[in-house]
Amino acid sequence: MKVVRFHAPGDVRIEDAPEPTPGRGEVKLRVRNCSTCGTDVKISRFGHHHIVPPRVMGHEIAGEVVEVGAAVDGWSPGDRVQVIAAIPCGQCGECQQGRRTVCPNQESMGYHYDGGFAEYLVVPSTVLAVDGLNRIPDGVSYAEASVAEPLACVLNGQNLAQVGAGDDVVVIGSGPIGCLHVRLARARGARSVVLVDLNQDRLSQAAALVAPDATICAADTDPVDAVLKFTNGRGADVIITAAASGAAQEQAVQMAARQGRISLFGGLPKDRPVIGLDANLVHYRELTLVGANGSSPAHNAEALRLIASGEVPVADLITHRLPLDGAIDAFELVATGEAIKVTIEP
Repeated sequence: MKVVRFHAPGDVRIEDAPEPTPGRGEVKLRVRNCSTCGTDVKISRFGHHHIVPPRVMGHEIAGEVVEVGAAVDGWSPGDRVQVIAAIPCGQCGECQQGRRTVCPNQESMGYHYDGGFAEYLVVPSTVLAVDGLNRIPDGVSYAEASVAEPLACVLNGQNLAQVGAGDDVVVIGSGPIGCLHVRLARARGARSVVLVDLNQDRLSQAAALVAPDATICAADTDPVDAVLKFTNGRGADVIITAAASGAAQEQAVQMAARQGRISLFGGLPKDRPVIGLDANLVHYRELTLVGANGSSPAHNAEALRLIASGEVPVADLITHRLPLDGAIDAFELVATGEAIKVTIEP
């Protein structure tokens, strides 16, 4: 079969590999869709400390069961499934307390296990052990189901930031994650959603799809001033930084309303992880700053439900579909911001 393998930073190859066979407790899939994200671009360029090459990349996975290993119950050839990306151990103290997104023993598809940029994939027993293989609802395509993984991360972030009815929400970053944040905030009853980006072309492309109440191009306008004007001086209830930008995180604190919540959703570059924080704003406005680290198996299941119900549409966010041998081109589309969501169809 064909796979997309990471060998070293800057060395990603499309090559032949033996078709895998499922072992005890494992399930073999015919991959139908594996979507791409900015993390794939970073891995291709810089590698990752959890990846021991060579490794098949890809973690936003949907496919069809073709074979089940010994001691596997409940799954049969022909079942349509979505696979979690982040795999909690299910046994540690954090997992036992229901905090599976911060499991210290977490593993990941495409990192510790071969991922979905391949024609076939073996889902490890560790995924099945934590209910991480999800049945795709009727009416949901494989491509849509592959977007359940990033939507699950967005869902975790909005749960932590307590996005709800009547909130004025600002999303900084108009990539696929930002678009999903806009749509989920709408589904949760936000009063208004403002989308902010430095790139006007990307902002316009995203806004045409997800229709925020307002857009702010931060290259031309002070976003803090613009948000304050939009909210009649009050500020936003929730600001989500869906961009790897320390400046955006600093601005988020400045544009928050009293008792506002700031989600530091996008991680910062490892060589620039420190921001300047006006602690007095946090103190006197009683602000809450929260992180957001991936998703749990339950978030993935809920994301599929949101897609199936139509509460969070995702099909139109998939702007490019490429075959497996176009995966490296897909990384470039993601890196340049030309696409919203790119999916690979092996």
